[in-house]
Amino acid sequence: MALTPDDVAELGRLARIELTQDELAHLAPQLDAILEAVAKVSEVAAADIPPTSHPLPLQNVFRADVVRPSLPREAVLAGAPAAEDDRFRVPRILGEDA
Repeated sequence: MALTPDDVAELGRLARIELTQDELAHLAPQLDAILEAVAKVSEVAAADIPPTSHPLPLQNVFRADVVRPSLPREAVLAGAPAAEDDRFRVPRILGEDA
């Protein structure tokens, strides 16, 4: 069953997107092609194939977030262009009301 411009207009209404008649006529066949592609994938997907988010097995390559000793605060602030109250002093980037 092919999507009609009326179907696309209803989808646009549900999504609160205003579409012109030209856009409806242009989008209907494109959305129909997408639905056909999804239907073909659904035909291939069997119950014995687990769903995956990626075709290759991946694992997290990030290291564990472990607290380690670091430089003393005074040494870090000594290298900063400006410091105040044990913090970096940076130029204001937001207005007074922010």
